[in-house]
Amino acid sequence: MADFNTTFQKPTLGLGCWAIGGPFFMDGRAVGWGEIDDNVSRAAIAAARDHGIMHFDTAQAYGCGHSEIVLGDALKNCPDVAIATKIGLEIDTETKQLVGPITDPAVIRQSIDASRKRLGRDQIDLVLHHNNELPIADARPTFDMLATLYDQGVIGAYGWSTDIPESARAFADHPGFTTIEHAMNVLKPAEQIVPVIEDTNLLSLIRSPLAMGVLGGKYDANTQFSKDEIRGSNPGWQDYFKDGKITDAYLSQLDAVRETLRSEGRTLAQGALAWLWARTPNAMPIPGFRTPEQVTDLCGALVHGPLTQTQMDEIETILGRPNV
Repeated sequence: MADFNTTFQKPTLGLGCWAIGGPFFMDGRAVGWGEIDDNVSRAAIAAARDHGIMHFDTAQAYGCGHSEIVLGDALKNCPDVAIATKIGLEIDTETKQLVGPITDPAVIRQSIDASRKRLGRDQIDLVLHHNNELPIADARPTFDMLATLYDQGVIGAYGWSTDIPESARAFADHPGFTTIEHAMNVLKPAEQIVPVIEDTNLLSLIRSPLAMGVLGGKYDANTQFSKDEIRGSNPGWQDYFKDGKITDAYLSQLDAVRETLRSEGRTLAQGALAWLWARTPNAMPIPGFRTPEQVTDLCGALVHGPLTQTQMDEIETILGRPNV
């Protein structure tokens, strides 16, 4: 099995597989990243392997199973590469619809077997609960079930994709509970949940490290995103975009710190990842990707490493965040 836990060489980079899942929908809105070419996705995963990437993050929800299928096929000869997937959202693989949350541990157990089949693996290295805001009491039966699967060797580890500090701490004493996946980037420093993760010595698996592309350097105030993808569909649970455009507040913050992030020859995306590595020693960013070229740029961040403390202080001063 692959090793997906907190004892990794730093800085470490994983890759997120939301975008390669293709189109899928919830309540009539697009929640994927538009049309994709599976051959390009496989080439991008191969490029990641060439650059030494050992961690990939997917979910049953991404493309309603399609991301798992593509990733499993691309990594079928790479048993040493760790895969994390997320459970707890019911999917319709035919209509590509997210149906809603699942709280029945027996149903979730069956869905894990479906993920194992799509991924082509007897054991999934890391399983994360995908329901961010599920009350702790309602989540407990599922985490007890995951602890049993960990004991049985069906999964290598487990954790929670949540931004709620109390939830992050709730099951940290369970054997095999190693990871919190949460949103964080230079525009959203996650000041409440980071101390909890550090105190419990969990892995900080960071989603939205590039603020859904805002920190990638490709888009500006004139960019209009299609309603056929998440950034243009106004799903209501993200505030980086409104009516298919990047919001003015985030563009203003980005412009203010752009040059510091690009210090020492970094691209903007590389600087955003460097900020995360300097933010917490437990960080593993998992930026999304589509193409081999994007993967190469992201992996270039490893050459530069974290920002210096002076650079971090400069960014916090610019953004008026003395307590981060």
